[in-house]
Amino acid sequence: MRIGDLAEKSGLSTDTLRYYEKIGLLPKPPRDGGGRRVYDETVLRWIDFLARLKSTGMGIKGRLRYADLRTKGAASLTERRQMLETHREKVAGDVARLTEMLTVLDEKIDLYKRMEAGEAVDPAFENCARTEHGAQPSSKGIDDERSTEPGTGNSAPPQP
Repeated sequence: MRIGDLAEKSGLSTDTLRYYEKIGLLPKPPRDGGGRRVYDETVLRWIDFLARLKSTGMGIKGRLRYADLRTKGAASLTERRQMLETHREKVAGDVARLTEMLTVLDEKIDLYKRMEAGEAVDPAFENCARTEHGAQPSSKGIDDERSTEPGTGNSAPPQP
């Protein structure tokens, strides 16, 4: 397939494909009699793998390193495996942090739903920081975050 076909199938622009080839992320393809690049279907799997590495947070330097090791074939299997294991540990940590943040968001959403439904919510709960999730308590005092309802002297529920 030609570069335009590869661009269409991969979702990358022809400029990006040429750039990836220039920097070594993509192997230089053979050329036809007219000097045009001719790619085989296997390059699509490689492009997909590179995109997955990128989406998991592997930077361009890491992807370039991996691509370079790949060109060395079987001699670099151990190093490539180790590189992927290290990256997997990083991704697993990212997933754990994101999962924890989903829990915090779900709890906050549930709190708002309960407040919208008129349920009384303990103001101390609403004003507390989730320090076990890495949040730091606000330097503002509780009184800074609450307003007093006129004529009652009672504090209104906080509005985060």
